[in-house]
Amino acid sequence: MTELLLRLFVRDYQNCQSPSVHSAIGKLAGITGILCNILLFCGKLAAGVLSGSVSVIADAVNNLSDASSSLVTLLGFRMAQQPADRDHPYGHARYEYISGLVVAALILLIGADLAKSSAGKILHPSEVEFSAVTIIILLCSIAVKIWMSVFFASLGRRIDSTTLRATSVDSRNDVVASAAVLAGCLAGYFFDINIDGFVGLAVAVFILYSGVSIAKETISPLLGQRADPGLVEHISNLVLSHDKILGIHDLLVHDYGPGQCFASLHAELSAEEDPLVCHDIIDEIECEVLEKLNVHLVIHYDPVLLDDEEWNEMHRIVEEIIRSLDPRLSMHDFRMVRGAKQTKLVFDLAIPYSMTKQCRRLKDRIDEELARRGKKYLTVIRFDGKD
Repeated sequence: MTELLLRLFVRDYQNCQSPSVHSAIGKLAGITGILCNILLFCGKLAAGVLSGSVSVIADAVNNLSDASSSLVTLLGFRMAQQPADRDHPYGHARYEYISGLVVAALILLIGADLAKSSAGKILHPSEVEFSAVTIIILLCSIAVKIWMSVFFASLGRRIDSTTLRATSVDSRNDVVASAAVLAGCLAGYFFDINIDGFVGLAVAVFILYSGVSIAKETISPLLGQRADPGLVEHISNLVLSHDKILGIHDLLVHDYGPGQCFASLHAELSAEEDPLVCHDIIDEIECEVLEKLNVHLVIHYDPVLLDDEEWNEMHRIVEEIIRSLDPRLSMHDFRMVRGAKQTKLVFDLAIPYSMTKQCRRLKDRIDEELARRGKKYLTVIRFDGKD
């Protein structure tokens, strides 16, 4: 079914890296969500009013909130495709994350209101009339929501969309909510037990949980979350696959929304290489990363001395000292700055985030070890946090 809908409504749907395809798939998901949830809302609302069940009405309102969420998603994808302008040189792709955050806020508001209504039903219970029609409607709703969850998850994987993955999880939670309402209906129908208010409260809790989960998932990229380890590995492997690259460090990835990924890194090449050749190699790598990974990469060229005896000796000694202090420490961008009176050892030291408060102590330990070995150098250390 997913493949059929993509063939019908999305041109060139297999080119998932294309911004136009990304937008078209988002619009397809939004329209599908709006139509399906409105139909479910109408059916459940009718069943809830006829039976007087607050849990069925709560489930119906949940579907109405999902329709509103799909509308926000649709608008978010549309706004995210606006081109870059003077005030937003990196584009507007983060609108997709903002739309997900709005969806979460709507879900939380509706969940809180339903929790209040259900609590009132628990305190002041009233007779509920269940029928075969109500049960059939709920069974159909569960089937539709299972399909929607699979459909949105499939689209989310195709275009790597946080919003669509969140929508899929929301649909999956709706399956659990509708199943709980159905269980309450069956309990009342066969055992004459009125748990309608409690089931309605359970549904409200599921809605609130869904809203909190979606909010966390959409806020994280807006704040600047850690880069996807898989993407980091792909970039690293691609850069290091070039023979002239001796090593890389300081890889930073900046996410400006789906399809707008920027990265930078330092690449080490021999200082004896022709700078023009190094420049061509770096240009080639940047173009290759953009073509294969859709990442705008900027590479900083770090020349490395390979035949300087003093440089090699001090590089080895400093590495030995660092490893002796803590195996988790690593050094990069090592260089020597020779002056008239004293030579400086300048390097970056990558340390775990848990050790960021120990920078001064680490520098003192390194200086002490160098002095103990009779090496009179001034160290200039820049500390980088790492996992």
